[in-house]
Amino acid sequence: MKDAANDAASTDRHDGHISRRSFLRTGFSGGVLMAALPGGMLTGETSPLPDPLPGVQASELDEKTIGDLAEGMKSGRYTGRSITESYIARIETTDRQGPALRSVIELNPDALSIADGLDRERKVKGPRGPLHGIPVLIKDNIDTSDRMATTAGSLALVGSKPPDDAFIVKQLRRAGAIILGKTNLSEWANIRSNHSTSGWSGRGGLTKNPYALDRNTSGSSSGSAAAVTANLCTVAVGTETDGSIVSPSSINGLVGIKPTVGLLSRTGIIPISHSQDTPGPMARTVRDAAILLGALTGIDGEDRATGESGGKALADYTQNLDAQGLKGVRIGVVRKYFGFLDKVDVVINRALEVLKAQGAVLVDPADIETIGKFDDTENTVLLYELKTDLNAYLARLGPGAPVHTLKEIIEYNERNRSREMPYFAQEMFLKAEAKGALTEKEYLDALEANRRLSRKEGIDAVMDKFNLDALVAPTDGPAWVTDFIDGDHYIGGSSTAAAVAGYPSVTVPAGFVFGLPVGISFFGRAWSESTLIRMAYAYEQATHNRRGPKFLATADLTL
Repeated sequence: MKDAANDAASTDRHDGHISRRSFLRTGFSGGVLMAALPGGMLTGETSPLPDPLPGVQASELDEKTIGDLAEGMKSGRYTGRSITESYIARIETTDRQGPALRSVIELNPDALSIADGLDRERKVKGPRGPLHGIPVLIKDNIDTSDRMATTAGSLALVGSKPPDDAFIVKQLRRAGAIILGKTNLSEWANIRSNHSTSGWSGRGGLTKNPYALDRNTSGSSSGSAAAVTANLCTVAVGTETDGSIVSPSSINGLVGIKPTVGLLSRTGIIPISHSQDTPGPMARTVRDAAILLGALTGIDGEDRATGESGGKALADYTQNLDAQGLKGVRIGVVRKYFGFLDKVDVVINRALEVLKAQGAVLVDPADIETIGKFDDTENTVLLYELKTDLNAYLARLGPGAPVHTLKEIIEYNERNRSREMPYFAQEMFLKAEAKGALTEKEYLDALEANRRLSRKEGIDAVMDKFNLDALVAPTDGPAWVTDFIDGDHYIGGSSTAAAVAGYPSVTVPAGFVFGLPVGISFFGRAWSESTLIRMAYAYEQATHNRRGPKFLATADLTL
């Protein structure tokens, strides 16, 4: 979740230098073997580069899209190996040294050999598709059955070896993507404490915001967001329960897609809630996010929710990309999600003018009348499902797993307070452990209320009332200063209605507040990804709001 704990309760560090040698030899805290950095960089001719960012050397791959890299491989300018080498080197100089973002928790020691195999295949058979030879980072709560660990950022799971790849990882490998590594996250997807600091995990430390290093990345897909915006990869996969894709995407100047629950499989992903959890793409452009989304789809027999995606999912969402895609659409403005910061309202009101200029019909206001009425019931459902779903995931790891139940994780954290709880505790874990089975009336009543209030009486009701194609609102505020004493300073956002409903949401860069990115969210009915992507793309093409980060020590208040 975006701050699963904060959003659920009111709502969802360790900076230090690590030497090149120790980086190559071990991962953070857990001693996981990392991939050796290659000596070479990209081959072929070089194109003119932008001026170097302060403290960060420019890379030939800065802001390159999937299409750019695919064309480079087709022409022979790049190979999958040379691209992978360049990203690994960028991670060394920017993530481990320089600004030391700490967004990548572990590199795949087999990434270069995988790239070599895909390069040989390309020569013989041609590319499998647009992701062939493209390095992708994935969040460290997504299983890989290889030499990397899957820990949700927790020291309690160091040494855990999942028995199989997550379903979506199999889809990525099938598409020819290179799993470059795992990204840091808000530990346990930020469900451990309602006083947490997003972007921090016991295993990975604190992920910094590339726009202003003293500011937060939001979460829980913190590392995925920071890595993509800092050009440590082209695209990454995050996960969301409530805001964990769209909030860090907004705060880090990215496009993020939170799909309908059931469009993408959750098998092999460390869970919070089967009612709300979903993986999703994070990218610098709508096109790249659409490409990645299509590659991840597929019906998974182990995740019953994906059965509903039959006939609704697409393998190629780029067919919906239309620069004129806003003409004639009816969009409702959810004003109840405005007003938390005047400067954000200014940015989003300008975005609304763009929507109108591009031919959209705005219904303003078009408020979801039930906003705020399902906050408590969301919290109840998450606590019940966390205990049941996490215990089920741990059982899949088998008897050799380092921990087997939520109760054992709680006990581990207590024994290792100095490393696991130096800044915040685990009160949400304790509340979840106290809950009973999913047959209890409290849970069933809360789940029914969630679905009714967020769907029939919520998003569906307002869209029916005004005959709308989508809803819009500010995704989030600008990044706050990271605060280990008081935790996150989340001031507002629009993720919860779509999250509780299990409906899709797409955020796209809308502008800046003091140089800090702010996004606008398009959200709507179940399975409306194609519609939302089309609108987001048309808005993106009309504005081109994304600007890469400058890795400033603190925000420039003169901007």
